[in-house]
Amino acid sequence: MTHLDHPIALIPAYNEEATVGIIVGQIRQTWGCPVVVIDDCSTDATARIARMAGAIVLPLALQLGAWGAIQTGLRYALRQGYRTAITLDADGQHKPDRIGELLEPLVANRDDVAIGAFPERASRARRIAWLYFRWLTGLKLEDITSGFRAYNHAAMVVLATQEASLLDYQDVGVLLILRRKGLRITEVPVPMQPRAQGASRVFRSWWAVGQYMLQTSVLCLARVGNSRPSPALDD
Repeated sequence: MTHLDHPIALIPAYNEEATVGIIVGQIRQTWGCPVVVIDDCSTDATARIARMAGAIVLPLALQLGAWGAIQTGLRYALRQGYRTAITLDADGQHKPDRIGELLEPLVANRDDVAIGAFPERASRARRIAWLYFRWLTGLKLEDITSGFRAYNHAAMVVLATQEASLLDYQDVGVLLILRRKGLRITEVPVPMQPRAQGASRVFRSWWAVGQYMLQTSVLCLARVGNSRPSPALDD
């Protein structure tokens, strides 16, 4: 079995020195797959600790946010020949021992994207945002903002394009593009842990939530991904 048969784990990280090494170590120990940490201009020891734990570190010259970091990782994975990518947060919410559950729908060729869903984690602000965007877009997913995902090769190719570079967040816009391309998306129920430290950059305050909802609403109303789905891409 070559390295091309294994998934690659992608972790965007910004000032996560307290947890990133633990996450990298758990993934490598449990799955033995390569781990790439995309360092989004951290000012702490995130990059050094990730390297010490065995990760490949991609340092960004400019802060791109979570989605820009993930897209950087997806482009790197494609250049290296990988055909499946797992994305996890660096804050300890996502449990590496659940990666197999995300991979199963892809391995069985039932779906192109699997999202680890734990809607119970949502704050009131997050629940309001989810309800609003389900109404606006017609998306039927329960956990729209989960960053715990598995992408097959077809999804990786779509999300590495310039079109996907226009997005600020990895949730609604990404899902709309995937839907427009006819890719199959499923949710897999998984448990999640509370953040080890800090707070969500999107849902940290009502002001931040308002900005997020305004920007994403403009994206949706501009009909990014709202056209009729094209035939599913071959993997």
